[in-house]
Amino acid sequence: MGLLFQKRFHEGLVAGTVRVTFRRWQRAQVKPGGRYRCHPIGVLEVDAVAPVRVGDVGDADAQASGFADVGELLAYLAQFGGPLKKSETVFRVELHHAGDVDAKPTAFQDRLSVEEVQEVRARLERLDRASPVGAWTRATLSVIARHPHRRAGDLADLLKREKLDFKEDVRKLKRLGLTIAHEVGYSLSPRGKAFLEAGKKRAKKKSAKKS
Repeated sequence: MGLLFQKRFHEGLVAGTVRVTFRRWQRAQVKPGGRYRCHPIGVLEVDAVAPVRVGDVGDADAQASGFADVGELLAYLAQFGGPLKKSETVFRVELHHAGDVDAKPTAFQDRLSVEEVQEVRARLERLDRASPVGAWTRATLSVIARHPHRRAGDLADLLKREKLDFKEDVRKLKRLGLTIAHEVGYSLSPRGKAFLEAGKKRAKKKSAKKS
């Protein structure tokens, strides 16, 4: 199922400045936690949905929807069924950009078992051993974690790597469900974040045993 937005909202959705939308639905057509395709920017995840009176919609919500003020928002909604009365009800939807359309389903897994962590670690070690540049997987995950949505070229420069080689390696991490590609840059997937968090806990335990 898709969730349609005009092109002018795409940049804001990806950047996170557009995080609310209002819809003139007879009943809710999305649900909290649902992920919906929005061509061509990828997947949008709904955080909350609720009916609200038009008269209760303010400038803050309008701006979070990509409009200058509530007047501009209502003028936009009027294109879809005529002017709205303050007593009428619309649906307020909170959402965020959750990555590209072909992200692995496992990428949205935010908890990993001990066995799953070990499996990911082993696969990353194999990638490191097979690479002509040596170990690269942890450094790449770490730089993406520190700089989400940063241009690929900038990230490659931070790691002193060629851009094309860097992008190819990030695609390998994506196939493991650890990263998500965005219109600009990348972010760690929930699975990638869970894996790094497991690594931090493991390091703390080792440090505690030594002390």
